[in-house]
Amino acid sequence: MNFWMEHGIFFLIFATFFPRLTMLFAVTAPFGFIEWLGWAIFPHLTVAILATQYYWETNPILCLIAWFIAFAGTGGEAKVVNNKVSKGSWWPR
Repeated sequence: MNFWMEHGIFFLIFATFFPRLTMLFAVTAPFGFIEWLGWAIFPHLTVAILATQYYWETNPILCLIAWFIAFAGTGGEAKVVNNKVSKGSWWPR
């Protein structure tokens, strides 16, 4: 299956910045318990796993980029949360 035959550039942009919404409204693959758990906890990693599963044969570069974004996105979110928690407040002052 070729990624560009199924999706376009806007799908890539939305999957990068809004992975939960993109998976909720645009992914047609059947989701089991593990996928829903990934959707709730690690959405960037779930996108990378699904991309690798379906598009590795035809678009390996996109899969590598998805994994890079998955690790950077998940790590970046964790850093932001840790900084907010360590300051003792969730609201900016």
